[in-house]
Amino acid sequence: MNNTVVLKLGGSVITEKENAGVIDHTRLMAIAETIASHNNSPLILIHGAGSCGHPEAERFGIQGGVGQTNAMGIGETHRAVAGLNATVVSILRDAGLDAIGIHPLSGSLAENGRLISFETGHLAGMARLGIIPVLHGDVVMDRTKGACIVSGDQLVLRIAEGVAPCRVGLATDVPGVLSDGRVVGMISRASLNGIDLGNSQKTDVTGGMKGKVEELLTLADAGIISSIFHIDRLLAFLTGGEHGGTTIMGADT
Repeated sequence: MNNTVVLKLGGSVITEKENAGVIDHTRLMAIAETIASHNNSPLILIHGAGSCGHPEAERFGIQGGVGQTNAMGIGETHRAVAGLNATVVSILRDAGLDAIGIHPLSGSLAENGRLISFETGHLAGMARLGIIPVLHGDVVMDRTKGACIVSGDQLVLRIAEGVAPCRVGLATDVPGVLSDGRVVGMISRASLNGIDLGNSQKTDVTGGMKGKVEELLTLADAGIISSIFHIDRLLAFLTGGEHGGTTIMGADT
């Protein structure tokens, strides 16, 4: 384990999910300033697609598999998420951060929706040099389905497994995993029974909160603790403070 931080910004944090293709520039600038003011550790950043990609993926039925009849959806979906990524990178750079966009479509391969080829060594190398690689949920070629959507949450899992960071966090528009309106402070596989994770009410082809927890529980099985917290507590997360969210941990951690 090292001092690298892996942070994912939820798509609903940086886009207006009810308005297709609308980016929340004001919030992105605030996030960039927060990161810039406490940029003391190597950082790998991932962001969700929000309203820039999910509508396109749903319209073309990407998650059901891709053939010649809907192959155009690959380009349309990637164009939407790549445009969001370019905006995120631009705002980070305007805040004085050396950010570089990385597109999963360009160098990844999946099988039945799960990544089977995804390198992390170059990401760790960038982070060590003070560069912030910025990845995003993306459409990726798939051996069995033609193409699929790989969520930012799945990327968090693969990146954290590869670089063994000191902190892993998912910043969302809710204060954590909620049960009966209250934040669940800690989740493990043993404690998961009885918690209704549900799914996002808005268009989300990647599984909503349930998908996040499932990915992070797999990470916990590898001994890596992670957190889900509200974006307003980003500073607390970056500084190792109390973020008031949900901690996902394994049985032996």
